[in-house]
Amino acid sequence: MTEPDLAVADPRPGHDTTFEVTVASTGDVLQVPPGRSVLEVLEDAGLAPLSSCREGTCGTCETGVLDGVVDHRDSLLTEQERAAQDTMFVCVSRAAGPRLHLDL
Repeated sequence: MTEPDLAVADPRPGHDTTFEVTVASTGDVLQVPPGRSVLEVLEDAGLAPLSSCREGTCGTCETGVLDGVVDHRDSLLTEQERAAQDTMFVCVSRAAGPRLHLDL
């Protein structure tokens, strides 16, 4: 039996639901459907947050969260940082509720 690779983010396919993301700097409200990342939806809307790995392992796309509950799927944050609910990695993490308000 092999040990799980703790450096790999948890994408949890099948647990995705559509949610809204509000962008603080523009007021844009974007729909993030199942199978799409917040990062992809932001890019499609003409916003370009920094990103690199797109796997939740590098930390480049870390984004502040002003409101909402994050379903953290990265491999970087500690349990204490996850509990604070004030940051997320938009390449893999999603909302655990109907909406997120991002500090972008």
